[in-house]
Amino acid sequence: MGRMSRESVSAEQLPEYAERVLEVAELIPPGRVMAYGDIAEWIGEGGPRQVGRVMALYGGAVPWWRVVRVDGVLLPGHEQRALGHYRAEGTPLRTAARSAAGRLPKIDMARARWDGGAGGGADEGAHI
Repeated sequence: MGRMSRESVSAEQLPEYAERVLEVAELIPPGRVMAYGDIAEWIGEGGPRQVGRVMALYGGAVPWWRVVRVDGVLLPGHEQRALGHYRAEGTPLRTAARSAAGRLPKIDMARARWDGGAGGGADEGAHI
């Protein structure tokens, strides 16, 4: 997913903002997701684009598939890898839609979105 893993970047090289984003990504329970903007709101800094940039550069060492677009569309170029993770974790998905990559499901954001609270099971349906 990301060009660099956290292990390949020393603590001094990893920007503090990136470290905070990656820490939140690691907290997301299996079967749940947070949108890029949700993470920005959680840490109180930046926005969806800044979080997306961090994930693109450094997200390979964290569960990157749990950080998603707010519309639930799978990450372009990584759809099949992400879909494998979602199915293995029981992440709620919606009916497949026609896309440039073929017929791919979307994440059911109403059921899969995690608000950072305790519990975090995919069937609890927490919202932000």
